Amino acid sequence: MCLPGKISASMMCASLLNLEDDIRQLEKAGVEYLHIDIMDGVFVPNIMLSNSFIRAVRSITGLPLDIHLMITQPENKLEWFDIQENDIVAIHYESTSNVEGTLQMIGHLGAHPAVALSPATPIEVISYLLEDLYMVNIMAVNPGFSGRTMVPMTLQKINDTRDFLNRKGKTDIMIEADGNVTFEHAMEMRKAGADMFVGGSSSLFDPRYSITEAVTRLRNSIL
Repeated sequence: MCLPGKISASMMCASLLNLEDDIRQLEKAGVEYLHIDIMDGVFVPNIMLSNSFIRAVRSITGLPLDIHLMITQPENKLEWFDIQENDIVAIHYESTSNVEGTLQMIGHLGAHPAVALSPATPIEVISYLLEDLYMVNIMAVNPGFSGRTMVPMTLQKINDTRDFLNRKGKTDIMIEADGNVTFEHAMEMRKAGADMFVGGSSSLFDPRYSITEAVTRLRNSIL
């Protein structure tokens, strides 16, 4: 069973020189979340976005944020990121030895806890985290950079995750597809069981389309 499909727009792929205009178009087009990739250059080999970027986005819009922390020891850094009620905050399973405690800390801040799994991380690692989870982020690419191609086993992993959650009676836990979410891939990811779709350079910010056109195309792909 899939939940209603939602779109999370990747701010890493937006125009920093025209950020407010891009956000206004995303608001008008009806996206549900703004996806903020935080990278520390340690957990992943890149540095991207920041706590100051989050504050800047907050000053522009009331849309909830989908904050993806690709950082080491996130449990020591949550207070940096202006986490607010109704945000989704994902930590990587691979980034800390205190996964459950960090998820609980996110919940205590009023946000929705999520765990992100890199392509080679098996889904079984979330077995004892289900009571603390709002969403599972299935990485369709190795984390760190935009524009990468989808890892071939992604669709099977999404399908296996949906089956796993259904068997555990956790049909309300969302599955997010993150990475190379083209319009075509989104259709396949939806069929496999994904509910949330991170639209970046492969869809929402594809220069061949306006943001409004791209949101409409992606929305139609996940109906």
